[in-house]
Amino acid sequence: MNRFFLSSLCVLLFFTSCKNEIKDKQKAEVSGSSNSKLNPIYIGTYTKKEGHVDGQADGIYSVYQNPETGAIEMGKILANVVNPSFVKTSGDNKNLYAISELGPSDGTAGLIYSFRIKEDESLEQVGSISTESFAPCFIAEDRTGKFIFVANYLGGVVMMYEKKADGSLESLQKISLVNPEKSHPHSVNISSNNKYAYITDLGNDRIWIFNLDLDSKSLIPNSTPYIQLEEGSGPRHFAFSKSNDYAYSINELNGSISAFKIEQDGKLNHLNDISSLPEDFTDKNSAADIHIHPSGKYLYVSNRGHNSIAAYRINQNTGSLKNIGFTNTQGETPRNFAISPDGNFLYVANQNTNNLVSFKVDLETGKLLETGNSLAIKTPVCIEFLN
Repeated sequence: MNRFFLSSLCVLLFFTSCKNEIKDKQKAEVSGSSNSKLNPIYIGTYTKKEGHVDGQADGIYSVYQNPETGAIEMGKILANVVNPSFVKTSGDNKNLYAISELGPSDGTAGLIYSFRIKEDESLEQVGSISTESFAPCFIAEDRTGKFIFVANYLGGVVMMYEKKADGSLESLQKISLVNPEKSHPHSVNISSNNKYAYITDLGNDRIWIFNLDLDSKSLIPNSTPYIQLEEGSGPRHFAFSKSNDYAYSINELNGSISAFKIEQDGKLNHLNDISSLPEDFTDKNSAADIHIHPSGKYLYVSNRGHNSIAAYRINQNTGSLKNIGFTNTQGETPRNFAISPDGNFLYVANQNTNNLVSFKVDLETGKLLETGNSLAIKTPVCIEFLN
């Protein structure tokens, strides 16, 4: 072995060691220490060009969060699904469900995929089934964990499925809303007592109310079948207060938040509407997502156009909202966001700038604080923690 070879080998080992030290340091910034447990997060994306988005991703991704610092790091591609724009973990963390947002030019209908979540948080597909209409956009699970619901944006169709032992799905009920050409169901929301389902219908400006009958395994129209909102409001997503006494709808088209009192029979008593935007904002905007903080004290909504998260304090006695600020999402088109289960951090998916951004939640005020932490990921639209 000559002297030149030994010298070259030493140099190679030196640089390899340095490179590994840099990687370990970067990893430590996320994990905090070698003993820190990182939380898995599942990211839904757009994978192909549509009328409203230039999808560039490959499917469902994993991301890992340090619960102490809020920092996030990239995982890997978990499943090659076309346009998995909404993903949902089951309440028992055994399964993940993902829609494939397909339109009329893509096939006969959209799809919902069923995956088993493995011990290493990777995914194993156990089934797929038609959503029986196009552009599925939302998944919900009832409180027993036995039933799954899907809203199809096109065709006015909502599907109810029963979960099998392996987590795959079997069709139970197809609900067709009125004015199917106009109707745009955007979410299905199950009350905390598991008695009622509220379906936001963006096209008809209605929130449909159904009784969830576990014996017949079906949704039955409530005695008050819907509540009509202001024309052109476009109810999109829905959230319940921690006490389940109040509910809130974020309305995509006019950017308002509608507050409701939930009556004993499931009826919604419309309290008032407030704007999700600053008074001086006059440009185009499309409101998107809504979530209530685990403490029950604060409500947050996302605005695409203003590119902000609007924050509100909830009056626990009246359900009324008071604005406490607007936070720039440091990207464009924040379609979806999620609050970590411990309530300490909020994460935003900026669809059109290909980045996830984290914010610290001030638990005393509800305001969002910049962390300086972001992650590049292609056309992200949905953020889902394990429960």
